[in-house]
Amino acid sequence: MGKTVKTFEAAIRRLEEIVETLESGELSLEDSIKIFEEGVGLTRTCGKQLEAAEQKVSTLLAEAEGTAAKTLPLAEEGPLFDEEN
Repeated sequence: MGKTVKTFEAAIRRLEEIVETLESGELSLEDSIKIFEEGVGLTRTCGKQLEAAEQKVSTLLAEAEGTAAKTLPLAEEGPLFDEEN
């Protein structure tokens, strides 16, 4: 579909590129839809990564306070971003 990214920061930069490209109005409708779809995917991926980071911070704070975390442990899945590029 589009470029693959390795980090949250790279995903944000790519989202900024997508917004600029869409705002330029220079793409055909078909190309605009394709790049918009890429942006939606990146947004979902970033959201998942932010949720994981928030949960990790909550867990660390709870451990620092000596209380049990009220959140579930992070799922041990593969990387959130493709390993290519």
